[in-house]
Amino acid sequence: MQPQKSQTHEESARTPRRTFLKSGIGLISAALAAEKLNSFSPASHAVEPIHDCGAARIRSSLAAYSFRNQLQSKDPAEKIDLFRFMDFCVEQGCDAAELTSYYFESTSSDYILQLKRHAFLLGLDISGTAVGNNFALPYGETRDKQIADVKAWIERAALLGAPHIRIFAGPNGSLDFDRAKSLCVEAIQECADYAAKYGVFLGIENHGGIVSKSEDLIDIVKKVNSAWVGINLDTGNFHTADPYQDLEHCAPWAVNVQLKVEVRAAGQSSEETDYDRIFKILEKNHYKGYVALEYEASANPWKSVPEYLQKMYQQMK
Repeated sequence: MQPQKSQTHEESARTPRRTFLKSGIGLISAALAAEKLNSFSPASHAVEPIHDCGAARIRSSLAAYSFRNQLQSKDPAEKIDLFRFMDFCVEQGCDAAELTSYYFESTSSDYILQLKRHAFLLGLDISGTAVGNNFALPYGETRDKQIADVKAWIERAALLGAPHIRIFAGPNGSLDFDRAKSLCVEAIQECADYAAKYGVFLGIENHGGIVSKSEDLIDIVKKVNSAWVGINLDTGNFHTADPYQDLEHCAPWAVNVQLKVEVRAAGQSSEETDYDRIFKILEKNHYKGYVALEYEASANPWKSVPEYLQKMYQQMK
């Protein structure tokens, strides 16, 4: 069978739209769309799941944290930098690299643009960066500094071309648990308003503390109520009776996924991650975005990371 003759670009762009707008339904839909666009506030939205329709679309990344020892080494023979790390990502067939903020040699604009240029010339996406912070703090100078640091990294991420920043909630420490959650929500809301101006997503990681349980993490995301805030879903960080169930509860709000090679349920020893189960959870919940392998095991990452990346790739076919 011979393929049908394609419309010209001008015809394909013009004719269906003209036909559609001739109908009453088309006119009503166009009006509603315009109203929605005009009323959209980039810092707020209904707290519905982020990925509620369409097929999953998953791309691969590797977190620089996987090579934390090499990136921080004082031994010149072992030491690598983020440029070499990005080279490795390309050598292993990754779509992207997650450039953890801890390993930036400088926060100058010149250095950040060098990283951006290197990634572009490699044909490598930068899936995001990750910061360390604590927002479960009482009002005061320490809390203010935590907020200011995250805002500074929002600016750096935008310059870098990173669409996402992993952030923490924090432990409640001496604070009442509910009070710590409330303070965390306020801090994230302030940072979310700032992130909205730069088009950078903030992903709250399930990293213990006040977000040890999926219901508390989801509650914080809902109370923050921002179009630029979701969950950085770390597959190895729930240590509940059924970590996979908690991951499934959070998956609808995931804006980034960090794939660990081990999972540990409460009272149990660590066991290798069930990759098939993880990817079925993501597909079921229509996840669209990066899955970044974050290797934390003790074996040599130069040998082990390529093996685990291949396991990840098998699930992405």
